[in-house]
Amino acid sequence: MVLSPEHPLVDTLTTPAQQAAVRAYQVAARRKSDLERTDLAKEKTGAFTGAFAINPVNGEKIPVWIADYVLSSYGTGAIMAVPAHDQRDYEFASTFDLPIRPVVRPADGRAPEPGRAFFEDGIAVNSGDLDGLPTPEAKTKVTGQLAARGLGRAMVSFRLRDWVFSRQRYWGEPIPIVHCPTHGTVPVPESALPVTLPEVERYEPTGTGESPLAGIESWVKTTCPTCGGPARRETNTMPQWAGSCWYYLRYLDPKADHEPWSKEAEKQWQPVDLYVGGAEHAVLHLLYSRFWHKVLYDLGHVSTKEPFKKLRHQGTVLAYSYQDALGRYHELSEIELRGDDAILKSTGEKLKVAVDKMAKTKLNGVNPDDVVAEHGADVLRLYEMFMGEFELPKPWDARAIEGCSRFLKRVWRLVEEFDEDQAPAGDPHLRLRHKTIKKVTGDLERMAFNTAVAAMMEYLNALTGSGATREDLLTLIKLVGPFAPHLGDEAWEKLGQQGFLLQASWPSYDEALTVDAVVTLGVQVNGKLRGDVQVARDAPEAEVRDKAMAVPNVARHLAGKTVRKVIVVAGKIVNIVVS
Repeated sequence: MVLSPEHPLVDTLTTPAQQAAVRAYQVAARRKSDLERTDLAKEKTGAFTGAFAINPVNGEKIPVWIADYVLSSYGTGAIMAVPAHDQRDYEFASTFDLPIRPVVRPADGRAPEPGRAFFEDGIAVNSGDLDGLPTPEAKTKVTGQLAARGLGRAMVSFRLRDWVFSRQRYWGEPIPIVHCPTHGTVPVPESALPVTLPEVERYEPTGTGESPLAGIESWVKTTCPTCGGPARRETNTMPQWAGSCWYYLRYLDPKADHEPWSKEAEKQWQPVDLYVGGAEHAVLHLLYSRFWHKVLYDLGHVSTKEPFKKLRHQGTVLAYSYQDALGRYHELSEIELRGDDAILKSTGEKLKVAVDKMAKTKLNGVNPDDVVAEHGADVLRLYEMFMGEFELPKPWDARAIEGCSRFLKRVWRLVEEFDEDQAPAGDPHLRLRHKTIKKVTGDLERMAFNTAVAAMMEYLNALTGSGATREDLLTLIKLVGPFAPHLGDEAWEKLGQQGFLLQASWPSYDEALTVDAVVTLGVQVNGKLRGDVQVARDAPEAEVRDKAMAVPNVARHLAGKTVRKVIVVAGKIVNIVVS
């Protein structure tokens, strides 16, 4: 179990031997913000209280820890950790060498991903009489058992943290309220909305803790909408949430002058197909957007209960940091890279190199403007999508950008030097072209951008090696377009096409042409690989058997032996059993 460091039971549960460590950890946790504490990418920390809880299902003793990734303001501030099936719990257990016991296995029999918690529904294991049940059934059964014993009950809990809505700053949206000596706080009438910020040469802090707007008397002084007497405007402004919690709705109808959006536009476009955000968005922006949307739904202003259909988190971008012997960090511009070594230009000192989350303190942030100035926006865009799997942390490597730059230069050179009269006869890349279209199309749908780029690189290598047809080039440019739109448009025009590449239809593929006509099969003799053979994919089994046994190295191992059985696994392997 893990408690938040502020949990009221911590003092009661901590044993005398653990008090010093627990107190020190509580002090350290108080210095961190909630955002820092819930950051999934950081190293997990914690302290053991010395106490144990009892698992109500099996009676086992469970160590009770405190850790700052559990917040007292979220839920009860205490969790029953499931390290095999929650990533944060997994990382915590791995850090402190705590047991990680799987209780759910993938339903399709695949092995869970190494180093990752398995958090999908599956089949119960290591769970006593629940073993073999699908996850939904196992949840229902164990809840019923606990309820029957008086140890728990099923319930749904909702929790939305309060947050301070007003801000003491100039640049937020003004709160449309005026303060009248006679009528108190009075809302600005709808006909006078929106209330806009005053145009001023400069604004400064008031020195009183009030918003800078409070010092702009010409704007603050107004009249009461109720009595017409003198009144003062509210000088606090709204937080960024006031706009960002519903901005997706305004995008549907941005030119509507008399309403935030029309019902027709909202019904046509809502809900949003895909929400992409970092892990911190799930607690902040995503949660509040859903809250605002549900209120708007209850009021009849939107037609969907949920604003977004699907959520995907992008992985944290990491970067190399460079630290000298005194612990000082240095920017990349101060460093000369010699192979795997980083040398400080000014002194020649070899620096310590580490991969960390980008941070100002470590001087390892990357300014996109610098990359664009050196390589162009297309190279930056392509490199970001080629770095690695979408949802996993990935390191920024300035040297790897060169590879993406070379790829796009090769694409452009192939287009620039294309001569239809010199194009290869026939259609030598027909199957590869259709396979590449299928691969890139599917990867785009899955947001597997890195493997889509890899497929295009393989396609380009083939075209460069044996020549490209016009159809090859047009297809390549269409596939590259979403990744490098500027080069895509230039190449599209260079090939004599009209309009923007974005307006062209996406290339289609023939499924039959994505399957190789010839396949390579491994040939085993008594389970040991002795060679391979190429056969037509639809070749009869008797033909496959004969060709496999005729492979020279295979025939050598069959000499003087009796063939008892030949097992052909279509498209994969031939196993010959001899004695």
